[in-house]
This record gives sequence, C-alpha cells and structure tokens, in this order.
Amino acid sequence: MPGYLKFTVNDLAQAAVFAALIAVLGLPGAFNLASGIPITLQTMGVMLAGAVLGPKKGTAAVVIFMVLAIAGLPILAGGRSGQVALASPTAGYFLGFLPGVIVIGVLTAFMMPRYRVWLGFLINFLGGVVVIYICGIIGLLARTDESLRYVIVTTHAALVPGDVIKAVIAALVAAAVHRGRPGLIHPLRPRPAEPVTPA
Repeated sequence: MPGYLKFTVNDLAQAAVFAALIAVLGLPGAFNLASGIPITLQTMGVMLAGAVLGPKKGTAAVVIFMVLAIAGLPILAGGRSGQVALASPTAGYFLGFLPGVIVIGVLTAFMMPRYRVWLGFLINFLGGVVVIYICGIIGLLARTDESLRYVIVTTHAALVPGDVIKAVIAALVAAAVHRGRPGLIHPLRPRPAEPVTPA
C-alpha cells in the first residue's frame, strides 16, 4: 500500500489537469435556489476526476483544487474562494467534494479493468450526489434552523434531475477515455488465479 500512494510526475500532471478542469467548470457560475444552495457544474468535475483517474490521482486532483480554493483563489462557482464557502451554510457541499471523489474513485477501481457505463453512472451518483448531499445536509442542519425533512425534501428535490444528467455525462466521458487510454486506473479487484495445468 505505501507504494500505491507514491506519485510520479505523470500522476501529478494528470491530477493538476483535472483540478484545473474542476475550476473551469465553475466559470459558468452558480444558480442559487431560494434556499441558497448553489447549483454548479463543479460536482461533475469531481465525478470525472474519480471516474477517469481513480482513487489516488482523482483524490489528488480534488485536494489540489480545494487547497487552492482555501488559499484564497476565487475558483469556486460564482468566483468564490474556499474561505467564503467554508464560512457559509453551504460549506458541507464544498467539503463533500473530498469524500465524494474517494467513493467514486475506489468503486470505479474495483470495477476496472472494464468500465461499464451503467455501473459507472450508479457509482458517480452515489459519490457525486448522495455523498455530497449528505455532507451538505449535515452542514445546513448545523448552521441553520431548518428541519431535516425540509432540507431533504424541499431543498434538494429540484437538484436531483440535473445531478442525474451530470452523472450520466461523466460516465459516458469516462467510458470513452478508458477505451482510448486503458490503464489510467489501477484495478483494486484481485485478478482470479490462473488454473494450474499439470506438467
């Protein structure tokens, strides 16, 4: 496992490219619901990082992005910095990027070496939507007076269709990338033992 955590120059370059991608996906800005929850494309960037790069490089990409945002760069949707996001009631959604990409990356690595779009969609939805929603909901409940039922039903119902589309797009893109460049993700699932033939 220690060797698995080592990064090559190529690993870091790929992580940096996807950190930049997540930042670029924030350029269109954010559409805020009445509840103040921002709808952005950056969660799709998190899905792509985990689905294309896997747990190690995908997590590194999100960590790079989050560190730069917290350092003060206005790379979150709407030109916000990480400091502004952490001070808001929606801080949990920003913090949820990290566990979200880890879940997507690990489950995708277990699926490899063959990427399947339908399974990739489910994995993207679990990590990029469910996990991030849970983190966001916890943050909202901690910093607002809203009830759990209101936060889950009223606040998030309008978000789901758009997030489903993001998960589908991320799965389709990941499938195309893995077809063109196999080996980007090191499979975590052990290979079946080859049968021993008698001499």
